[in-house]
Amino acid sequence: MSDDDFDGYSFAVTVAVGAGTWNVRSYNDPFNNPQDSLNAVRTLRSEGAAFALLCVDDDYFVVVRPVPGGARWFISDATMAVDDDFAAGILEEAGCEIPDIDPADLDDVDGYGDGDFDIFEDLGVNEYQLAAYVDNDEDYPSDMLLRIAGELGFGDELEEEINS
Repeated sequence: MSDDDFDGYSFAVTVAVGAGTWNVRSYNDPFNNPQDSLNAVRTLRSEGAAFALLCVDDDYFVVVRPVPGGARWFISDATMAVDDDFAAGILEEAGCEIPDIDPADLDDVDGYGDGDFDIFEDLGVNEYQLAAYVDNDEDYPSDMLLRIAGELGFGDELEEEINS
């Protein structure tokens, strides 16, 4: 694919595991309210882990994972919150600060992940692995998600779902 193929490339999927099988399903998320993503996951019936993966215009990705009494949140590029309301809402939900960066300077600033780096720890991807995926500035956020999914064991399912 050329770089032009990724312009505006967005997707939202829910992921659930039960009886050793990963179930990956697309859903419509307008990326307006972080609670929409959380609600999409909460409606799943899952015996195991369940979360949402969102790729927003292939500028950044978000992971939303409900837990008893709340949710865990991760964003691949916190600097997007400077001029993106959805990203700002994700940081707010995660209890993180919006970076103090002038929007005119965003092109000169390296993005960085923020939120719960341990979000996949129980599934086999620790905080250092997640940080390494996010810090790879050679990959688009969609590629990062495919690498993470591959490490977790549902890379083929995610690729099939987002390309269908």
